[in-house]
Amino acid sequence: MMRKDELIEALRDRDNARHKNAVLWCLAIIGAIAAIAAIAYAVYRYLTPDYLEDFDDDFDDDFDDFFDDDDEETADDAEAADEEEKADDAEAAEEEAAEETAEA
Repeated sequence: MMRKDELIEALRDRDNARHKNAVLWCLAIIGAIAAIAAIAYAVYRYLTPDYLEDFDDDFDDDFDDFFDDDDEETADDAEAADEEEKADDAEAAEEEAAEETAEA
């Protein structure tokens, strides 16, 4: 009877060991696949050119040019406004001089 119990216990231990071994193999295979996928993705990202960076550079250049044109127009407008202001001041001074000569 004792021999029979030992045999049954040995079979149970052997089944548990096989089960643990199978789970370990499954996890090892999944880990290897994940590592290969990560390496493939890293190589892909390294070798693929960055088209978006080129697009952003072109857009930034156009964007800067757009505002540079506005700055130039604003500067031209400011110069024109200064000239008008000087002309108005000169006209006002002439009118004051004319009034003073008329009063005298």
